[in-house]
Amino acid sequence: MQMQSGTGDGEERDLAPGEESSNDSAGAGEGASNPEEALAAEAAEASRGPGPGEALSDVELERQITALLFASPDPIPETRLRTLLKRPRKARVTDALASLGRTLEDSGLPLQVRSLRGGWTLMTSPEAAQVVSRLTQGSGIERISGAALETLSIVAYRQPVTKADVEAVRGVQAGPILRSLVDRGLIRVTGRADVPGGPLEYGTTAEFLDRFGLGSLEELPRDAELARD
Repeated sequence: MQMQSGTGDGEERDLAPGEESSNDSAGAGEGASNPEEALAAEAAEASRGPGPGEALSDVELERQITALLFASPDPIPETRLRTLLKRPRKARVTDALASLGRTLEDSGLPLQVRSLRGGWTLMTSPEAAQVVSRLTQGSGIERISGAALETLSIVAYRQPVTKADVEAVRGVQAGPILRSLVDRGLIRVTGRADVPGGPLEYGTTAEFLDRFGLGSLEELPRDAELARD
């Protein structure tokens, strides 16, 4: 069965083999009323199977992925990468990401490909941390105190937690520090506990993952790793 595409004067014409309709050529998720719908549209687009992007050579695929990761202010999920690249096979995108990581490592540049918040991004390597930190010197960025870091750790490992839960572990009043962490965007209110009084419960945010270079909460160090350190 042949697909039809409008010619602009009310008539329709047959699509040539391999040609995409105007709906297909539009960016996946455009016109969606909310981010959830946009993500669903992108997932549906990526699940359609190989598209024009499958014709890209391995070298060009890696080059385009590099450009996308460099230009994006946020990590790009692999599903969206496939959509932006016009649907090469998923295995080719995965291989290109791994190849890019090896290319950067072999180049000696202080850059790496990292999985962060369910997506992929370019980051500076840990050995560049000292020089990169100079960017924030004198910029007014507030550092996290030891007490705040301890509170943040409790929230991260035990979330969702209430103020009383944190105070039970730390042995001191936690309200001001929790409010400070909320203001910084590192934790957020996730709901209310199902106990008398319904106290607020707290959990970490995407900003927390970004700040500490984590792809997900599963990457938090475990007891055995902390013991080795």
